[in-house]
Amino acid sequence: MRSRADRPGDVPIPSRTDRHGDVPRTSGADSPGGARPTSGAGSFLESGALPLAGVPIAVKGRHGLRAAGPLLAAGGVVVGATSVPGPGTPWQTWGLGARGRTVNPWRADRTPGGSSAGSAVAVAAGLVPLATGSDGAGSVRIPAAWCGVVGLKTTAGRLPSADRTGLAVPGVLARSASDAACWWQVVTGEPEPVLPPLPVTAVWSPDLGFAGPDPEPVALARAAVERLVAAGVVRLVRPRVPLRLTDPGPAWLALRAPGADLAGAHRVRAENDRRLAGLFADAELLLTPTAPTAPHGHEGPGDRYSTSLTWAFNLSGHPALSLPAGFGGDGCPAGLQLVAPHGREALLLAVAREAEARIGG
Repeated sequence: MRSRADRPGDVPIPSRTDRHGDVPRTSGADSPGGARPTSGAGSFLESGALPLAGVPIAVKGRHGLRAAGPLLAAGGVVVGATSVPGPGTPWQTWGLGARGRTVNPWRADRTPGGSSAGSAVAVAAGLVPLATGSDGAGSVRIPAAWCGVVGLKTTAGRLPSADRTGLAVPGVLARSASDAACWWQVVTGEPEPVLPPLPVTAVWSPDLGFAGPDPEPVALARAAVERLVAAGVVRLVRPRVPLRLTDPGPAWLALRAPGADLAGAHRVRAENDRRLAGLFADAELLLTPTAPTAPHGHEGPGDRYSTSLTWAFNLSGHPALSLPAGFGGDGCPAGLQLVAPHGREALLLAVAREAEARIGG
């Protein structure tokens, strides 16, 4: 769905893996969702199959190797740890040592998003076909959108996570939906599902009822939706009740604050869960812009929450995927967010793959 070249131009990127050059594209399939933590490592060890044999992979942060077991068992080769925001720099992502801050590969004066910033940049720059991430408020989907790659956040509880709040879950950043689907099959050990009947029913929401996004990312995401409709991938439907979520920000922050009164957070979560259940009774997917703004500068977003369209689904636990949606007037990519019912990662990946096949990557 991108309208420009697949890879950025000659922009110095301080966050890098240890190796360079062309990398092979992975192949594989998506898998049906579920509600249990699982890993696909055992099945590959037993069968001897190595679906990622020799594929270079980057991991998020210096501790990312701990969660890479299934990828290594499938033959993947971890070539480096990517950068994450450093202490005291919540809006700036820094490489290890003296390598400096991580820049957006499309514009060096803009952030790549975070916190899976280095992972998104490594994929967008063509250093690796996929990189691991984690998503607690949009930390996979926002950098995916701002770097022009695919980013998948999994259902809460579907894969192991050390986050005591349950908000942060594993995810992946990839050059294509097929590569993301290969990661999903490897980490779950599940077979390829049957493609759902097309078009898939979907509801469009520019703001979830509260977010106040800028016009340009809304227009880019909506144009991407229209391309999906024209290609026969989705069919827009009107929900019986228009979607108006309660702003999840205060609830999310309360869950992260030790000793906070969580009664209000639980009420917001329950009410939003009820409204989302009503929407998914009428449609298979929810479509929104991934981020409310274009990538901001390295000084930070000011008083805007870049997470306003993503963290609702960390609170609710729904799986979500960011798909490239084109480029803004500043030359930076934007994303379209696809949200599915719990455990329906396979649906997200199937729709994204079909979009790439019919419209282009």
